Amino acid sequence: MGKGVKKTNAVRILESKGIPFEVMAYYVDPADPGAEAVAARIGLPPKQVFKTLVARGDRSGVHLTCVPGDAELDLKALAAAGGDKKAEMVHLKEIQPLTGYVRGGVSPVGTKKDYPVIIDESALEFDKICVSAGMRGLQLFIAPKDLAESVGAVFAPISKKRA
Repeated sequence: MGKGVKKTNAVRILESKGIPFEVMAYYVDPADPGAEAVAARIGLPPKQVFKTLVARGDRSGVHLTCVPGDAELDLKALAAAGGDKKAEMVHLKEIQPLTGYVRGGVSPVGTKKDYPVIIDESALEFDKICVSAGMRGLQLFIAPKDLAESVGAVFAPISKKRA
């Protein structure tokens, strides 16, 4: 890790598990914290930069989902993958109390409580993907299978192209 890069919970957990990853820092534009802007700043295509979204199934409860930056979460597909009749995004005000992370800095690793994680299967097209390292301005560059192993995630088709 470079000098001045903060060790987040996600970084500490991956290090403790011996899982290989790299940390990439970038400038955060408060006016545009979205995944596509992050992708442009770190020089990767948006489909390789995964945003972590927090959703809730009617039976299974809270899930963390990782979907490509150029796509959106397909709530019907998520419900099917989670064994639910329906799923919805959690309210913005719930994100930090549930995860310990702020919007734009939610990592699938190191949340306050271990929630089920579902990663869009398109991640498997890449040797490595980027996800938040647990704070705005810091990304993890990690192999999808290593990420899945670190959090007990499953892969499923849970994204759809934006309309």
